[in-house]
Amino acid sequence: MPNQRPAPAMTPTAPILEVAAGVIHDREGRILIAKRPAHLHQGDLWEFPGGKLEPGETAAEALRRELREELDIDAEAAMPLIDLRHDYPDRRVRLSVWRVERFTGTPKGLQGQPIRWVRPDELPHFDFPAANRPIITAARLPDHYAILDGDGLAGLKTRLDRLVATGISMIQLRAKGLEARDFAALVDYTVPLCRRSGIRLLLNAAPELARNSGADGVHLTAARLLALDARPLDAPFWVAASCHNAAELRHAERVGVDFAVLSPVRPTASHPGAEPLGWDVFADWVDRVALPVYALGGLLPADVGEAKRRGAQGIAGIRGFLEGFAPQ
Repeated sequence: MPNQRPAPAMTPTAPILEVAAGVIHDREGRILIAKRPAHLHQGDLWEFPGGKLEPGETAAEALRRELREELDIDAEAAMPLIDLRHDYPDRRVRLSVWRVERFTGTPKGLQGQPIRWVRPDELPHFDFPAANRPIITAARLPDHYAILDGDGLAGLKTRLDRLVATGISMIQLRAKGLEARDFAALVDYTVPLCRRSGIRLLLNAAPELARNSGADGVHLTAARLLALDARPLDAPFWVAASCHNAAELRHAERVGVDFAVLSPVRPTASHPGAEPLGWDVFADWVDRVALPVYALGGLLPADVGEAKRRGAQGIAGIRGFLEGFAPQ
């Protein structure tokens, strides 16, 4: 995870500063970062370009204006990435962060600020303000998170091969119906396949198994999450968690997981008796935490746009990713 300067407790009267920021991608998939001047708040740290909202501006309008003023570029295509709040000693900051995938112009530091294109996996090696940790995580995560589940070792291997062929870039290996011996065999099959294919693999299993298997991280059940008071694995391992209510989401944030999956958003065949949250409740709960959250339950890959408008990182799913899915 990125190096950060610790922030002491904020005073109760600190003002709220509304800020829009852009995670700007070039055609090679790199991300643009800029260095803050030394005399500013959080000076000499790297940041994602943007700035504070002027009176009457929306976040999208402020982002476009700031990118013109700071970098001499015009954002043509931007989607919400993550909204979050962070308390510094002297102010409260609310960040509206957008993923900018298309722009015109050549970026340049019009205010004398150094700028740099970096690969997403390089971001944790730069010093950012503490508020940027969830942004860095969100910038490194895909829109879609596939879950491999079911019974029967042979059938799961076939489903995995089909998932890999879709071009998906992150998979959770759950397979709760397998006995321990068959699950170990599936892990042995899955880890090298995902590594060759450039797929990030998280195991829904004990953290020790994830660490020792060669997987990229662990996906915690809600029960495992609630039994923890700290991350079970340090970076560079990924730690995710399943959540079903606002209290579990807040606990995931306190523990320091990288991202969560919140379900069920809609009625789902895998949990027919579960009461769906609906998008309004989902959006409300996600707005209360500063971490990326995937939507799960009764969703298809095509629902990703609605999920993002509701504050999600993207969508997770078990069945839908085998039905004509093609990542954008």
